[in-house]
Amino acid sequence: MAEPRPLAELTTLRLGGPAAELVEAVNEAELVAAVTDADRRGIPLLLVAGGSNLVVADEGFDGRVVHVATTGVRSDVEGPDVVACGGAMVTVAAGEPWDAFVARAVASGWSGVEALSGIPGSVGATPIQNVGAYGQEVSQTIASVRTWDRLEGRQRTFAAADCGFGYRHSRFKAEPDRYVVLEVTFQLPLADLSAPVAYAELARALGVAVGERAALADVRRAVLALRTGKGMVLDESDHDTWSAGSFFTNPLLTPEQADLLPAAAPRWPQPDGTVKTSAAWLIEHAGFGKGHSPASLGGRVALSGKHTLALTNRGGASTADLLALAREVRDGVQRAFGVELVNEPVLVGVRL
Repeated sequence: MAEPRPLAELTTLRLGGPAAELVEAVNEAELVAAVTDADRRGIPLLLVAGGSNLVVADEGFDGRVVHVATTGVRSDVEGPDVVACGGAMVTVAAGEPWDAFVARAVASGWSGVEALSGIPGSVGATPIQNVGAYGQEVSQTIASVRTWDRLEGRQRTFAAADCGFGYRHSRFKAEPDRYVVLEVTFQLPLADLSAPVAYAELARALGVAVGERAALADVRRAVLALRTGKGMVLDESDHDTWSAGSFFTNPLLTPEQADLLPAAAPRWPQPDGTVKTSAAWLIEHAGFGKGHSPASLGGRVALSGKHTLALTNRGGASTADLLALAREVRDGVQRAFGVELVNEPVLVGVRL
């Protein structure tokens, strides 16, 4: 057990007060033991791995914080020259850094996650949010998720079809205090080429048409370049990356709601009949440009200078500062377009 320290040290926003207790779990047995002990004793529990999707109160967390530091990648095959009709089955520990896993997948000829390069955080967090970017989502390649069920006090493994995946959603997000992700198993085709490129911006960067494939390494390089240009690749020296990534999800609207938007607003019809629009477009056209920072907050927080979806800590900020900016943006979009933006990061001890 480690000494408590400010949770700001464990989050990419570099915000958050102290934990009453901090436990470092470097293997699965330690992780399960820390969780079950807290549950047995009625201690509030917070799990933190990469800390890239957390907004923690300035007051901190009055309970046990478990830092998930489990690592390990196991595959039944290695390399694109191996013949395997079902592709590679790759099982990854929850605490394994996500981008390190993507880099290994690309180097090993495991196709299907290359467009998710550069995303901060841990592997175990990806099924909870059904993490996605540039036309890929982890639900497209997840075969199963092994968890610790805190309610039933036992391990449970869910096939992908039973994970309740939706846009930035899963059964694990729907019941945030029930399941602890232990491992994620991916089924990845063995190939030199990527999955079909599904995102127009990425296709343009690669010089291919949407639906065509490109070399895995080329896709990874292009995605990292695009994300870097938007301040979405962690860099200690760049305050534009001191964020929780995209702070708001892209709204899903009814067709009637979408019809009320300006003609220029992006509209992407979804299989379930809803229409997705761009949160970034709404934010910018509600009057909040890149780098926007309310004068009342003294420049301590701002929208990223590279991407309006990222709310950033410019140094010396508090969580209260960040939430004040988030409320200003959310309320401004509501007034301008009648659309309520929903936060993507998990809020701990605070409300928006």
